[in-house]
Amino acid sequence: MLDKHGRPLQPCTPARARRLLKKGRAVVHRHTPFVIRLKDRTTAESEIDGVELGVDPGSRHTGIAVFTARAGQRRARYGIQLDHRGAAIVRKMQQRAAYRRARRVRNLRYRRPRFSNRGRRREWLPPSLHHLVVTTVSWVNRLARWAPVRAVHLERVTFDTHAISAGGPLEGVEYQHGTLHGTEVREYLLTKWGRQCAYCGARGVPLNIDHIHARSRGGTDRVSNLTLSCVACNTSKSNRPIAEFLEGRPKLLASILAQAKAPLRDAAAVQSTRWALWRELDARLPTHVTSGGRTKWNRTRNYLPKTHTLDALAVGELDTIAQTVSTVLIVGCTGRGTHTRTRTNKHGFPRLRLPRHKTFFGYATGDLVIAVVPTGKKQGTHMGRVAVRASGSFNITTAHSTVQSISYRHIRLLQRADGYAYAFQAEAWGPYAVLPA
Repeated sequence: MLDKHGRPLQPCTPARARRLLKKGRAVVHRHTPFVIRLKDRTTAESEIDGVELGVDPGSRHTGIAVFTARAGQRRARYGIQLDHRGAAIVRKMQQRAAYRRARRVRNLRYRRPRFSNRGRRREWLPPSLHHLVVTTVSWVNRLARWAPVRAVHLERVTFDTHAISAGGPLEGVEYQHGTLHGTEVREYLLTKWGRQCAYCGARGVPLNIDHIHARSRGGTDRVSNLTLSCVACNTSKSNRPIAEFLEGRPKLLASILAQAKAPLRDAAAVQSTRWALWRELDARLPTHVTSGGRTKWNRTRNYLPKTHTLDALAVGELDTIAQTVSTVLIVGCTGRGTHTRTRTNKHGFPRLRLPRHKTFFGYATGDLVIAVVPTGKKQGTHMGRVAVRASGSFNITTAHSTVQSISYRHIRLLQRADGYAYAFQAEAWGPYAVLPA
């Protein structure tokens, strides 16, 4: 909710927003996320407690929760799941590389080599990972424009290596050092071994921390000697040597021994992204950091299921989560079109030309519009994304189908295309659910 000058006010409930709109005291400022602007109030006349953001970054999805915090209790106001397009960026770059590679062997005009004159700065990230940082920071900035954000809580690392090692090296650690300490080590092992039993591959069952070489036979508590096993495999293996337990399965034995020594390269890539994200957010808002182990501990003791938005709500230090949201906004990164003016065939040669302009009759492809057609076969009201043509006959993709050839005269703009697609998804807990004590 915004004041009459466009400055953020304390968020309100949907019921109150409907009353304000019905009485004419407010107007719709933005369709998705839904933002209203009051006509008769300023920030000086309103009581603003402020809200905080929880961010749970991931390689494919990032959870963002808007909540109020008071006396250790958190009450969720809004939840967003941001779906990244890193995989699409990788495919596009591979396609571009293939086109360039093909051009090198064609009989074309001579081009002077450029040599290696394009240096990379120290904080450089691959485009697919840089996209994750940019889109997350962009949405934090957007939410700060629509709500009085006071602070951000960020899950900066998947597991806290300092909590695991107690100040020492990661590999030489005892893992029975308190509730949160064991949670960090377990989160590390769950990530390393893919959340499944190393011996039988079972998923969705209770997993125990198992010593590959039993302590009773001289094994240590080093993390490289720990793995995950289900209850049945853990009981069957007991303190037997792993070579004896996996006798007759040499490939599995070699795989487990190699995996035990392998580092978490994928996790390291995500870690570097999260550090870059923390630097960007900390330059804008007060940012508090924590680990994924603490997030899981908070979520588990509040009896919450695992989702991206609930993880974001459980980030950082807290006592209880008193309220969650019933509906989460799914934000998918779709991009803003392309600079190319041609489409290519499978060999990379141009097959058609695109117009120079993206806007026709005041509309661009991807805009959210509503069309009211008075007569004809397409009579009715259609709301969705528009695909424009130079002729003025547009297509509108609704939630159910695509309605073709609607004149621009019947169309009214609701929201400009901003590079994202929106949908809503129901959460497991309602907005006024009373969580178990």
